[in-house]
Amino acid sequence: MPNNKFNLAIIGGGPAGMMAAGRAGELGSRVVLIEKNEHLGIKLLVTGKGRCNITTAEEDLKNIINAYGQNGKFLYSALNKFSNKDIITFFETHGVKTKTERGQRVFPVSDKSRDVADCLKKYLKTSRVEIKLNSPVKKIITNLDKNKIEKIILKNNEEIVADNYIIATGGKSYPKTGSTGDGYEWLKQLGHKIIEPKPALTPIIVKEKLVKELEGLSLKNAELSLWHKNKIASYFGELIFMSNGLSGPIALNLSKKISEIKMTEPKLKIDFKPALDYPTLDKRIQRDFEEQKNKQFKNSLDKLLPKKLIPVIIKLSKIPENKKINEITKTERKTIVKLLKEFTFSVFGLVGFDKAVITSGGADLREIDPKTMKSKIINNLYLAGEILDIDGPTGGYNLQVAWSTGYSAGQNSSL
Repeated sequence: MPNNKFNLAIIGGGPAGMMAAGRAGELGSRVVLIEKNEHLGIKLLVTGKGRCNITTAEEDLKNIINAYGQNGKFLYSALNKFSNKDIITFFETHGVKTKTERGQRVFPVSDKSRDVADCLKKYLKTSRVEIKLNSPVKKIITNLDKNKIEKIILKNNEEIVADNYIIATGGKSYPKTGSTGDGYEWLKQLGHKIIEPKPALTPIIVKEKLVKELEGLSLKNAELSLWHKNKIASYFGELIFMSNGLSGPIALNLSKKISEIKMTEPKLKIDFKPALDYPTLDKRIQRDFEEQKNKQFKNSLDKLLPKKLIPVIIKLSKIPENKKINEITKTERKTIVKLLKEFTFSVFGLVGFDKAVITSGGADLREIDPKTMKSKIINNLYLAGEILDIDGPTGGYNLQVAWSTGYSAGQNSSL
């Protein structure tokens, strides 16, 4: 076989591309993996704040598929062939021990995404995959009479010829990592329909300047709900305050609802004490106040709230901070309860692609065979990963798409 002739050429050295390349090489194909960056898996290194949330430990396949919304059923075959349990086993057998944290999030025990990336690189090596780094693709040459890709021309004018091709170039989120949406343009030229890519799982910007006073505050057990006349959706878990808005898993998950539904002036409500209903929280505050009845109001909330939140609650309650606890009225106490259960912000908007965790939209799934990841338009093309029009919530769901579709594309393009 000539040096530039391969069984399989894969564009994109992210998680989906690496998994596809490793699997195809393992099955005996001569594989080349083409990456425009200096290193493979750059975006993988920033996932999960550098810890890499590999997948979810959810055991029910139906629940996993439902988490992706209406397009989830597309993944049924891919997840059956290579599930979240399979990727955990893969990493464990390749030397990366895993652990499961709250919200069924699976991480490497080391808390280092680099260990995950290095493991995949070793997999590529043992599968004898040829890797071309710093190799942007200039052009994809097709023979549209045969509905086939004939070759890839790299920026340095090197030609790559293969029997089959996989495009796994990701979406447009985190463009600094090289995700600039190149794949969408190539797919359009090849005749594929692209569902408009939008940033998904993004921080939420709020109108109130008060949020800056809470910048850096991180809450492990909050409930965040989206309201427009009625409650639309809510999530429980970790919430992080930014200088201009809200981040953390529950804010990111809620951002998808905000982008999907057209609303005028939607509101966000934070429940700082979701484990306590209104009467129980009121009793808790009464008990705290009884123990501290001679203290001033400003010194009475330490047991109940994080330090950074106290001055903000005092300000919004309009109760004088030096007021003695035994002078606080029932009405004032109810005001505190309401603030803690319904701390309200107005949505201004969402952050763009540079801070988005994932891209929503992409290659129209109706034009891809869900059993093989093969294009229904180009005979020797397969697709995998974030370039597909499918996205899920935080918690390892989006990396699982990369693992499962990458595995499927790698396996089926090698048969």
